[in-house]
Amino acid sequence: MRNLMILAAVLVGLGTYMAQMADKMSLASASASTSPQKAPLQTVAQASGRSLDIPRDARGHFQTDGRIDGQRINFMVDTGASLVALNEKSAARFGLRPSRSDYNATVTTANGTIKAARTRLAMIELGGLVVRDVDAVVLPDEALSENLLGLSFLSKLKRFEYANGRMVLEQ
Repeated sequence: MRNLMILAAVLVGLGTYMAQMADKMSLASASASTSPQKAPLQTVAQASGRSLDIPRDARGHFQTDGRIDGQRINFMVDTGASLVALNEKSAARFGLRPSRSDYNATVTTANGTIKAARTRLAMIELGGLVVRDVDAVVLPDEALSENLLGLSFLSKLKRFEYANGRMVLEQ
C-alpha cells in the first residue's frame, strides 16, 4: 500500500508538471496564431459550460463521480495512468465481465506487473464533460481498489491542469 501511495504522489506531481507544460505550449501557440483576436473568443465560449473543477480530497487526491452506460462510478484522476482502469466490481455494474482468457494485457502498477483485460468504453460522462470511445482496462479487484481516470480519457479533453489545489478539466 505504501508503494501505491508513493507512486500516486509521483504520478500526481508528474501530471501537474505535464499539465503546466501543455498549458504553456498552448498559450505560446495561441499567441503565435495569425488571427489572435478569434482564439480567445473561442476559448471563452467553450469553457463556459464544459469545465469541471475537482477539489483535492483529504488524502490529497482528486476524486470525482462519473457515469459509464448510465451507471454511477467513482474515479480518482490519475494523470500518470495511461488508460482508464476499472476494478472488476465496478466494471460488472455496467455489464462488463471479462472472462479469464481476456486478461491477456500486461500492465505495470505500483504493486508490480499484473494481467488486465483491455476494453473500449463507448462513453464516459463527468459533470458536463462527455468523452466517447475511451480505451480502458479491467483489473482484478485485489489489484485495484479505486477506479483510475487516466490519459485515455484526459488526453481527449481540451486541457487538464492542476491549479490552486484543484484539478480543472475542460472540454
